[in-house]
Amino acid sequence: MRPQERPRPFMTPSRMEHADAPTLDALVVATHPDDAELGLGGTIVRLIGQGWKVGILDLTSGEPTPLGTTERRAAETAAANAALGNPWRKNLGLPNRSLEPTLAHRRALAAVFRKVRPRLLFAPYWEDAHPDHVAASRLVEDARFWSKLSKTDMPGTPFHPARILYYFSVHLKIVERPDLLIDISDQLDAKVAALRRYRSQLVDNQPEGKPGVIDSVCDRTRFWGHTIGV
Repeated sequence: MRPQERPRPFMTPSRMEHADAPTLDALVVATHPDDAELGLGGTIVRLIGQGWKVGILDLTSGEPTPLGTTERRAAETAAANAALGNPWRKNLGLPNRSLEPTLAHRRALAAVFRKVRPRLLFAPYWEDAHPDHVAASRLVEDARFWSKLSKTDMPGTPFHPARILYYFSVHLKIVERPDLLIDISDQLDAKVAALRRYRSQLVDNQPEGKPGVIDSVCDRTRFWGHTIGV
């Protein structure tokens, strides 16, 4: 993950009870269902275990795909979310394969930020081979700014998420060295369990007898873990 701004020591869960307190401590914005699990599944499980209020916002349904349907993807997402510990999760319903950082999409995402009021945002990393992921990265930045504006016709009270961190996907154009690595040794099994719920995308369509996407993700996770001694 690459921070847009240098963070102070990692935040502790919110314990504030007054009306201005955020609903969520952290919100993961994912381009498609399964992106949150692929990039941050272990971190989500770890943060929930530490008492964080975590949410996931999928921007699109992820359909069409060769083996998926909208209904099947929704069912798989619900099952994967349960494996993560049932964080708050919604789908914004933006168009898959044609996602763009338009004003309408920016307003829709900013309205969610105002509603759930996360202190920390996780966004897709901008150097990506998938055009939807590139658009999503820009869209999160734009909506974060838009969310704080006053005198607009957007619903909710203006709000500006304090920090944004970018997470890697499986479509990297280049292999960057992360600025932040989080030890998920104790959460890797839960991450894999969540990924296996996406059968139409990560299990049933994988080449027989060869390493698949989940194997690749685990190998990358272990590699980066090795660089920090875990």
